[in-house]
Amino acid sequence: MRDRWRAGPEGSGGATVSDVALSLAVSPCPNDTFVFHALVHGLIPGTPEVNLTFADVDVTNTAAERGEFDLVKVSYAALPWLLDDYELLPTGGALGRGCGPLVLARDAGQDVAGATVAVPGDRTTAYLLFRLWSADRAPARVQVVPFHEIMPGVAAGTWDAGLVIHEARFTYQQHGLVALADLGEWWEADTGLPIPLGAILAKRGVVDPAEATEWIRNSVSMAWANPEASRDFILANAQEMDPAVVQQHIALYVNEFTLELGRDGLAAADALLQRAAAAGLTPSVKPFN
Repeated sequence: MRDRWRAGPEGSGGATVSDVALSLAVSPCPNDTFVFHALVHGLIPGTPEVNLTFADVDVTNTAAERGEFDLVKVSYAALPWLLDDYELLPTGGALGRGCGPLVLARDAGQDVAGATVAVPGDRTTAYLLFRLWSADRAPARVQVVPFHEIMPGVAAGTWDAGLVIHEARFTYQQHGLVALADLGEWWEADTGLPIPLGAILAKRGVVDPAEATEWIRNSVSMAWANPEASRDFILANAQEMDPAVVQQHIALYVNEFTLELGRDGLAAADALLQRAAAAGLTPSVKPFN
């Protein structure tokens, strides 16, 4: 886990600080820092103090299984292991169209069947989509590595291919890589639904889900109303510092589904998890819709 942030003192922005701070874990990616800036800085009246931990999603997936955080951003693919202790919130997550994971390689002729493929986590949505997409191919030899190591490692020949998400959509050509597949395009063509990437969960018995939903919706609305307010916070934590890439990232991943999952968002989550369970890749869960 990379960093810790304590929201400002009582009175900053009119927030009421509770006796017990709320623990929140999200990624340092621009979409998350944009969405949660107002909440973690005490800018929303009536919200508790927030202790923020930045961590890659493979870390939050396993940390949530241990119950380490009150509010946490995880992969939709990890939900079957978490829903006994956490409740899915209908806001704050990452879903969308045209924003799916990419399979990258040095050579456009690379075959992933039997290849060595670097992935950002074994319970990430990206990896689950990869497994569904490649089900009729010979199994790849998969290695879980930190996300920031994937593109340089593929470029250096450490792995035959790599599975990437987020800002890598905009920067992979800089590493001399090509996209073998866009798993988002594959998913959308097959289902007609958005890609359910990251979910926000609230710990049962600790966080009131209705209150947390309102806090996060207000944080999203404030971010949209005053996007410059979060700029320094976003750039201070982004792995990719190019402001143009950061803006592309936010525009793509912070969208209508961030504010409200809605029927299409819930249908997308159901489709992913029901398919995964039918394929024997995850435990089964009750439909959300």
